Amino acid sequence: MLKALFLDMDETLCDTPGANEQAKRLMAESLVAKYGDQFDGKAFADAYVTGIYREWTAEQHARYMPIIEQQSEEAFRVQLIHDLLVERGINERCDETAQALQDKFDQDRIDAFDFYPGIKEWLAEARQIFTLVVITNGPEFSQIPKVERVNMEAHVDHLIIGGQEPEEKPFPSIFRKALTLANCEAHEVIHVGDSLASDIAGANNSGITSVWIQHQRPLDAELGINPSHMIMHPDEIPALVEKLHRG
Repeated sequence: MLKALFLDMDETLCDTPGANEQAKRLMAESLVAKYGDQFDGKAFADAYVTGIYREWTAEQHARYMPIIEQQSEEAFRVQLIHDLLVERGINERCDETAQALQDKFDQDRIDAFDFYPGIKEWLAEARQIFTLVVITNGPEFSQIPKVERVNMEAHVDHLIIGGQEPEEKPFPSIFRKALTLANCEAHEVIHVGDSLASDIAGANNSGITSVWIQHQRPLDAELGINPSHMIMHPDEIPALVEKLHRG
């Protein structure tokens, strides 16, 4: 019997890409307004988001990880903006500019952050039947404001933020914690998420039925990670959960 639902947050319950796009657009506009039409604001904003998601080269890893470990996530993000400005020939003293851009991006993204349509209402219904546990990867710096923006703790029974744990998804320890909180065995749970490497591999390795939200992406056979079930978009979660619950 299905007793609990483990749910990723970003790109599963909440439209993080939509919020990112809004913040990137506004960042690009502010850069063009400051530096002129010749400045490629869109390319800059794309590079910034790639950086904050830590899609780094080896050189960037060596540069930015010590900043995160010795200072803070915010210090890294400000430094990233500073470096991107310098790469584009903005060699003036730009610390204040970098901080202002960082602050604006964060605020614009939070302002646009929300549940996918219908998800909040479904959570209220699902909570009458299942124990709901959100397991989200990411640093406190970025995840706590998003959690607070949608008042996530009011909609689920338990919330686990990877940045507050010894290990994040896909490590089994975070799934074991969720099982303990839900007072369930692995076979009594499904985990729904959009990341093959984090959500699906983590659930599979923990003996939990996995549901992958594809978002139009093909299944990468080279990864060797096979979800138990696949859906295309979060709006398909309610119907699949009902089907699995009925057996």
